[in-house]
Amino acid sequence: MIRVLLAEDQGMMRGALALLLGLEDGIEVVAEIGDGAEVLAAALSARPDVAVLDIEMPGRTGLELAADLREHLPGCRVLIVTTFGRPGYLRRAMDAGAHGFLVKDGPIEDLVAAIRRVLAGERVVDPALATAALSVGPNPLTARERDVLSAASDGATVADVARALHLSESTVRNYLSSAIGKTGARNRVEALHTARDNGWL
Repeated sequence: MIRVLLAEDQGMMRGALALLLGLEDGIEVVAEIGDGAEVLAAALSARPDVAVLDIEMPGRTGLELAADLREHLPGCRVLIVTTFGRPGYLRRAMDAGAHGFLVKDGPIEDLVAAIRRVLAGERVVDPALATAALSVGPNPLTARERDVLSAASDGATVADVARALHLSESTVRNYLSSAIGKTGARNRVEALHTARDNGWL
């Protein structure tokens, strides 16, 4: 019996996936979680063979949780399932220790097959996303550039960002300028959109 932990913040989607997976021979859903902050504790309690994680959840993201599970429960295989098929997410998921990455618009049979395959030691990646990740290339932004660009969203001023990240305003301007250049954008709004669309943030 394959023990599966399911982490998805949308209740209806989580319930539907749990129901469909529960109908499969040899698969048992041992935990259903809607908040990323609760996943690690649930995993340590339930000891799943495979954790199916959404990327965007409150509390902690699936990418952060993949790294948490690799450290605290290394025997658990991690499968990222997301609505957002962004190339940068794939690279970040694999770097965090995920064993598979699927986009949610596929049939349930693909998810079931992926669960069985990652448990068998294979890596499973959505083919279209793998192609896109290769064409886009690696994330050009440093960790600090990502922090500054993220903090600069929602109309935050340079002074706001500097205060939030405990940096000088000139340092913030330098990071923003570098991020704009690396993303090929004309301004920080475009840079933010490009970085988000590619899954670099």
